[in-house]
Amino acid sequence: MQITDVRIRKVAKDGKMKAVVSITFDEEFVVHDIKVIEGEKGLFIAMPSRKASDGEYRDIAHPINSATRERIAQSILDAYESLAREPEEETAKEAI
Repeated sequence: MQITDVRIRKVAKDGKMKAVVSITFDEEFVVHDIKVIEGEKGLFIAMPSRKASDGEYRDIAHPINSATRERIAQSILDAYESLAREPEEETAKEAI
């Protein structure tokens, strides 16, 4: 399965969440609402999740092995870093 598109919407407000991402696989399947978050050790991704009845958050879509998770995370973080390096005017256009 190949990652064929990564779309990033930067978050304008201050806080730990930096962007919301949609990622497409094989130009056929998309996962929305992946979050780019600034943590103590740098940026990481959080898969889309839903709050369960017990108050815990559980991923509603996620890779089932660490190699796939790493490939997805690296693709998203590379795209985010590339977008962050662009001039502010162009970044605003891309983020819309």
